[in-house]
Amino acid sequence: MGVVKISQSFKTKVTPGRMFRALILDSHNLCPKLMFSSIKSIDLVEGNGEAGSIKQMNFTEASPLKYVKLRIDELDKDKFTCKYTFIEVEGLMETIESISYDVKFEPYGYTGCVCKMTSEYKTKPDVEIKEEDIEHGKDRAIGMYEVVEAYLLAHPHAYE
Repeated sequence: MGVVKISQSFKTKVTPGRMFRALILDSHNLCPKLMFSSIKSIDLVEGNGEAGSIKQMNFTEASPLKYVKLRIDELDKDKFTCKYTFIEVEGLMETIESISYDVKFEPYGYTGCVCKMTSEYKTKPDVEIKEEDIEHGKDRAIGMYEVVEAYLLAHPHAYE
């Protein structure tokens, strides 16, 4: 089994608490509204949204994937951190054991934050992940952050 670990960060002019509440705690409501061309819905399959819960993100026909299921492994509302694992990814489970994410929102400047994400890809034996697939995943994640940031900047009282 191979392991590929990637870290990325994104600076924003939005506070850590607002980004965390919008992207993590209320993603099931906000993301399908903002990214309606790619995300059809995000459904809670098991649990109440806390650690141990399972969510399913359903994509539109425009997306190469139909859905992904993720398990929330850790959630700290005071430190604005979340760890989750993709437990089912349509079309990828033949080559990937798991994909896990560690997301942190840290203060930056007077009113902004740095969104830090570490991704860990565990492949099945004798499988190598293509660099272009990793870059595509990174671009999608940053794209989501940018869309949510734009919404929060345009709506300064949302998620206070």
